[in-house]
Amino acid sequence: MTPQPGTTAGTTRAVFLDVDGTYADYGVVPAGHVRAVRAAREAGHKVLLCTGRPVSMLPPTILGAGFDGLVASAGAYVEVGGEVLLDRRFPTDLAASTVAALDEHDAVYVLESQESLHVPPAAVARLRTIIEAHFRRGPDGRATGSSAILDSMRPITNPKAVSFAKISVFDAPIPMELLARQIGEAIAVVENSIADEGRHAGELYQRGISKADGVAAVIAHLGMEREDTIAIGDGQNDLEMIAYAGVGIAIEGSSPELLALADRTAAPPHREGLVAAFAELGLC
Repeated sequence: MTPQPGTTAGTTRAVFLDVDGTYADYGVVPAGHVRAVRAAREAGHKVLLCTGRPVSMLPPTILGAGFDGLVASAGAYVEVGGEVLLDRRFPTDLAASTVAALDEHDAVYVLESQESLHVPPAAVARLRTIIEAHFRRGPDGRATGSSAILDSMRPITNPKAVSFAKISVFDAPIPMELLARQIGEAIAVVENSIADEGRHAGELYQRGISKADGVAAVIAHLGMEREDTIAIGDGQNDLEMIAYAGVGIAIEGSSPELLALADRTAAPPHREGLVAAFAELGLC
């Protein structure tokens, strides 16, 4: 197939895929997406996941297609070919003040590290209910994709001993923006792509870190140029990487802000949108 405008025949590309709402649909990867990733890699391109999830939330069902690396925790962690390039965690003082504010408001949250997910013991039952309810909204009506989160959860026994890269808040009595302001300027907040049932929910991360940092670290390591990158996503934590990439693709139905930044759009995962997108870009 002849590559469409914005592509270059014979050029090795680095493709960065968001997971939830882009590569996977409620945690389930369409068969067509697996085939597209494998075909692109066989053609010599580099394909990496670029997700807000930590490594501990990426089960074999998501990783099974095979990838050249991944950007996890929305840019705080980067790994290529098994080599860790970045692993940024909350500084001790910031971690303590953030957890204290969450506990003060009796929030339901997960401290996300690459090794596991850390949950306050009192919030485990509430969290399970929220997560399973979300994934039951998927096309099969079952909570299939919830296992990636639930199976990685570990009750917090010593908060001071937990090292984490990001926090997902699934329920809180006040809006996330107010909570972030209470903690301080070092904290930023973005929408949570999993807990989207109208609760006060969001992801708290260190201000200044984004998926674009991960993309930059990967291509520097691989010796590739920025213009040879393709980024595909659907969420607010994809804004920076879509703007940074040589070709930015937003999933149909994304926010107006993300759509305005993108060079083109792709269909959502339940329609196997990456199949057509990869073909149009000449990746396979």
